[in-house]
Amino acid sequence: MSLSVTHIQSPVGTIEISGTDQGIRSILFQSGDSDAAVVPDCLQECVTQLKEYFSGQRQQFDLKLDPEGTDFQLKVWEKLQLIPFGKTISYLELARMTGSETNTRAVGNANGRNKINIVVPCHRVIGSNGKLTGYGGGLWRKEILLKLEMGDTMPGLFAGL
Repeated sequence: MSLSVTHIQSPVGTIEISGTDQGIRSILFQSGDSDAAVVPDCLQECVTQLKEYFSGQRQQFDLKLDPEGTDFQLKVWEKLQLIPFGKTISYLELARMTGSETNTRAVGNANGRNKINIVVPCHRVIGSNGKLTGYGGGLWRKEILLKLEMGDTMPGLFAGL
């Protein structure tokens, strides 16, 4: 089964989406501008739902996912999806959710290896002191995503897309 790829513009920069008929494989932040002229059928629903998210019309995603990772990483990513929209938890809380309270570093590493950004909301994990820490896409993106989820309006995010 071949992997399809598309790009969309968002308030946090260019996002590359890849997947197959089996599900979404990755949603990754890219540097520079790139926009797909045609969105493959298997990625269209993801593009639609991301646009709804950024326009404030969607709080939960309903997509078929096909993540690649170790059993431990998959477990951490599954728990990330339980963090409610507009809420944050600490790495310690995430470790507790996975049954690995003493293994916060491994949980943090698994969180950082998540390739399905936004939909698997690794941006909702913050430091135990309440500060934004560790986000592969850049802390500025994490801040924008959290502000969006906490009710900051962002009019016109997808104007023209």
